Amino acid sequence: MIRGSHSLSSLLLAAALASSLAGVACSEHHAYRVYDPYYTDYHAWNNDEVVYYRRWADENHRDRDRDFRKLRPEEQKEYWTWRHNHGDHDRDHDRDKDPH
Repeated sequence: MIRGSHSLSSLLLAAALASSLAGVACSEHHAYRVYDPYYTDYHAWNNDEVVYYRRWADENHRDRDRDFRKLRPEEQKEYWTWRHNHGDHDRDHDRDKDPH
């Protein structure tokens, strides 16, 4: 009986670890909305926006893997100014729409 209980515990532990790792892997691709206070609009921060962000980071010699939300406000403003002058920005954000 103890041996069967040990096997079941090991199986449950393995399943819990696998599901938490899957959650971490999926979180990298999770889209969210970011408000641009300088242009008063919202942007869907998804894989498309990440491509623009990394391009901006490369062009401006910044760390392309740094989370946008951790940038200083001046750097975020610099990104939004650059972003509104590059690419298909009308498709990537919802102008003047509040998500609530």
